[in-house]
Amino acid sequence: MVPSLLLLHVFRYKKLEDLLEKSFSLVKMPSIQPVVMCVMKHLPKVPEKKLKLVMADKDLYKACAVEVKRQIWQDNQALFGDEVSPLLKQYILEKENILFSNDISVLHNFFSPSPKTRRQGEVVQKLTQMIGKNVKLYDMVLQFLRTLFLRTRNVHYCTLRAELLMSLHDLEVNEICNVDPCHKFTWCLDACIREKFVDNKRARELQGFLDGVKKGQEQVLGDLSMILCDPFAINTLALSTIRHLQDLVGQDTLPRESPDLLLLLRMLSLGQGAWDMIDSQVFKEPKMEAELITKFLPMLMSFVVDDHTFNVDQKLPSEEKGPIPYPSTIPEAYTKFLQENRIACEIGLYYILHITKQRNKNAFLRLLPALVETFSDLAFGDIFLHLLTGNLTLLGDEFALEEFCTSLFDGFFLTACSRKENVHRHVLRLLLHLHHKVAPAKLESLQKALEPTKQSGEAVKELYNQLTEKLELRKPSPAEVTETPSMELPLPTVPTPASR
Repeated sequence: MVPSLLLLHVFRYKKLEDLLEKSFSLVKMPSIQPVVMCVMKHLPKVPEKKLKLVMADKDLYKACAVEVKRQIWQDNQALFGDEVSPLLKQYILEKENILFSNDISVLHNFFSPSPKTRRQGEVVQKLTQMIGKNVKLYDMVLQFLRTLFLRTRNVHYCTLRAELLMSLHDLEVNEICNVDPCHKFTWCLDACIREKFVDNKRARELQGFLDGVKKGQEQVLGDLSMILCDPFAINTLALSTIRHLQDLVGQDTLPRESPDLLLLLRMLSLGQGAWDMIDSQVFKEPKMEAELITKFLPMLMSFVVDDHTFNVDQKLPSEEKGPIPYPSTIPEAYTKFLQENRIACEIGLYYILHITKQRNKNAFLRLLPALVETFSDLAFGDIFLHLLTGNLTLLGDEFALEEFCTSLFDGFFLTACSRKENVHRHVLRLLLHLHHKVAPAKLESLQKALEPTKQSGEAVKELYNQLTEKLELRKPSPAEVTETPSMELPLPTVPTPASR
């Protein structure tokens, strides 16, 4: 049965090749061209000579089906790169537009869309279609993504690497999924990202994949690290870490005694080390610093205990309350960790996001000064500032207080505005959303401090103009400002008896 089916295919393709040979010379004729294009589309291997003629003619190349273009691209990496490049630029731009969106919300942020929703995006779908089942084209796209990630350090390329693989997984393109060594790991991690949590069962699976990297196959760690460097993966791992730390406080357990927590740190470390690993081509897992587990995480847990202690004290009847003020200082070692250890810094930033989301103003103001100087300025990165500005909307009423605004703006944001345009943009986004909550005097001084310079980009100028317009609309009109006439009426003069 199988040989006869094979013969049938060979016979059919032979007939199509003959038809192509006879009709190709007339391909420029509008009435014949669709027929020629359709014949080529259904041929698994168009003769190379015909492919070269199509490639040399812009109109023919544009008119031919993607099935034919795949055959051209697989032997012409530069041409394929020219087709893919605008899509990659569009993808990065779309991600940045979400991060800088004027719609600030704690409910709908950068990480809100599910993985399946994200990979329905235009760019991922187009790339999926361009690749089809062609392993060679898939490998080319991965190489483009690695190269661009190395050149720019832009982590959104890591997201696209994972989304592309999972898009092919959705379509059951086994020809590619079965040969990508990251497939099952990415599939398991994708489920965790969907839940925004790494549960025990999936943690075991992920650990099995990492432990299963055999000697001589270490290069796969480069791809796994890129999958873990995806901001959606980092977000899931960091959120899970904070949740685990809170559980450990309740269980009276130290971080080093939790295998699940150690695995999360291992994956965070692998993801954060992606660029260095791919750049150096030294494929081994980064060494975890013991002090991260023995000193930094217990310190973070002590902050959680401080909060619990203070909250319990506040709930006691007034006669039983102890004179416990909220701790206002932080250990110098904590600040140092945030400056020198990337994983500590990432976890520290997510803890700040956590307490802000809980509307914990005291803890926020206590830990905020530690963010002025962080590892690689991570606290002034777009993803963190996007999330922080969203969470700060929950503390909207605090913006009326001088102390809060001084700590947040003067003590944090304004320290970087002049040297980092992205920070300038995020502050303006925040004020566009919450300006009506800020005290007028403070708002006026912020408006002056945030005025764009000649070097400022168009985005900053546009946001500043929008803010200025909003503030102008809030000003009372001149008619309202004019002095209100006195309601007192002059007393009528009453003649005295003598003047009669």
